Amino acid sequence: MKTAPRIRVAALLCLAIVSGSQISCGDEPGFKRTEDVIYGRKSGVALTMDVFTPDKPNGYGVILCVSGGWFSSHEAISPAFCGEPLKRGYTMFAVVHGSQPKFAIPEILLDMHRAVRYVRHHAKDYKIDPDHIGIMGGSAGGHLSLMQGTAGDQGDPKAKDEVDRESSRVQAVGCFFPPTDFLNYGKPGEIALGRGKLAFFRGAFDFQEWDEPTHHFVEITDEKKIEDIGKQISPITHVSKDDPPTLIIHGDADPLVPYQQAQIMIDKLKEAGVKAELVTKEGKGHGWPPAEMFADTAKIADWFDANLKPPKKE
Repeated sequence: MKTAPRIRVAALLCLAIVSGSQISCGDEPGFKRTEDVIYGRKSGVALTMDVFTPDKPNGYGVILCVSGGWFSSHEAISPAFCGEPLKRGYTMFAVVHGSQPKFAIPEILLDMHRAVRYVRHHAKDYKIDPDHIGIMGGSAGGHLSLMQGTAGDQGDPKAKDEVDRESSRVQAVGCFFPPTDFLNYGKPGEIALGRGKLAFFRGAFDFQEWDEPTHHFVEITDEKKIEDIGKQISPITHVSKDDPPTLIIHGDADPLVPYQQAQIMIDKLKEAGVKAELVTKEGKGHGWPPAEMFADTAKIADWFDANLKPPKKE
């Protein structure tokens, strides 16, 4: 099966920016890497993550959303991007999700829910606190991180699979330049559901529904239905007072994900009484040089240090 080349190239470019694939950050911490841990299955294929266990674990876990343009690849998992949290002792779970254009965002979100549930269910095995799990990512990975922060759920207590009974909520979010509102993308009323600035990522927005008479999935073309789904996959829609502390790092000259997306998300979180912070990278676009990106992951690690761990008892 052929993948539309322009979409794939654009997605890979985004993924390279936020993952640092094939780039070393120099002073990397000691860790053990366990590859291709199966956290779920769908459509006859396995869903996998790599687990990075630091030499000196601190007892807390952080999920890394490996995603650019909602395209995910095992080859893009970078120990360097995990470097700063690993230095602090966080066990890292680099999650590869089902990629567009085969899978659209609603299906990708199900993968992320499953990944969080899996990590929580196996928290004892990984020697982490199941009640204090963080999540991070950039671009599409930032969007997925925010969706877990705002729309994670408590799980299904009646599920046959024990993993699906677990909560998919997280307790702290740190991310780079995330889309947050696909219906107000850059300005009020600007729809970016595979259009406009996100036209190269159409596959992520190819929403489908089951057609019972013909027993197959058909494309949703009704504009109202499309916008309803667009609202449901926008993190800003789900903001509530019980959301976790959230940090966004965003360049104010980003041509792909408008800086406005971070501004409106942070404003909405603060209005709800959620601890939230926006770090502005002046003059920066959609990503910046790898060494500087890696340095900025220290800000996210600082955020987890301050907000993910429970306060020490006096």
